[in-house]
Amino acid sequence: MAIIDTSISGSSVENRDLDISIGIDLPFYRSLGSDGYFATTKTTLSAVKNNLVNLLKTNQGERYLQPSLGINLKQFLFEPIEADTSDKLRLEIVSTISFWLPFVNITELRVDVGQGEGEFDRNSIKIDITFSLSDLPDMLESVQIEI
Repeated sequence: MAIIDTSISGSSVENRDLDISIGIDLPFYRSLGSDGYFATTKTTLSAVKNNLVNLLKTNQGERYLQPSLGINLKQFLFEPIEADTSDKLRLEIVSTISFWLPFVNITELRVDVGQGEGEFDRNSIKIDITFSLSDLPDMLESVQIEI
């Protein structure tokens, strides 16, 4: 998970030096440059995007020694779809992100539960999050998850 570097006041890593790697890029692939064996992320925004995807795809209890990390999306997937299912899921997403990634500002959150024409679309959850970082509010990034 990305953390706030309190030892340096003000700027994010991408504002200082693009030669510094922040995290491993996902999905894993071999680096062709000087990053090492695996490709890495060079900006805080791209590292946080990977962390956000991992947070949303992790079920609670799945991470060793951190049982509260993650969101139980599959729990919502196998529940009957009611009128307030999207609202419950939206509240769960916002509270989990604010706890684990407090420096992420969600600007837009769309949750589509069981909408679509096909048989498989009715049993799916689609999440679209547009976000920025608290110290970089003008730079927006988005994440899409479909289960």
